[in-house]
Amino acid sequence: MKSASLADIKKELSHLSQPRLIEICLRIARFKKVNKELANYLLFEAHDEGAYIEKVKTIISERYIEMPVNNLFFTTKYLRKTLRITKQYIQYSGNKQTEIELMLYYCRLLKDAPLQIKKYNPLFNLYERLLEKIAKDLSKLHEDLQYDYTKELEKLRL
Repeated sequence: MKSASLADIKKELSHLSQPRLIEICLRIARFKKVNKELANYLLFEAHDEGAYIEKVKTIISERYIEMPVNNLFFTTKYLRKTLRITKQYIQYSGNKQTEIELMLYYCRLLKDAPLQIKKYNPLFNLYERLLEKIAKDLSKLHEDLQYDYTKELEKLRL
């Protein structure tokens, strides 16, 4: 079955009554956890981006505390999962400044972790790719923010 385009869906939604729209939104939210989390962000957290960033930073920090450090293979696997979770929260926001701030925080925690990043290639490559992505995304921000975040990015270079 081929799905309709976003323009068609938008046009159809504009013709529906408010109770029918609420019913559709609730059904979509029940369908997948990601949809429910996105609805939660849009309804309750989008108005205060700073608090949202702090909440996500807390989640990332808690995951770093639980990180296994005795086996680098499992550590890297755990860090990749933490990165996926972080990117999911970034996707809800859709704000480049939020993305850069959370990615810098992730990298700062990774650099400060009691790991030998340079000695284990998968971990080193993960870290370097993140720094490259942050540097690339910095160009999309205002010049003042670029300067501040560039200084922070330089501190994270190995």
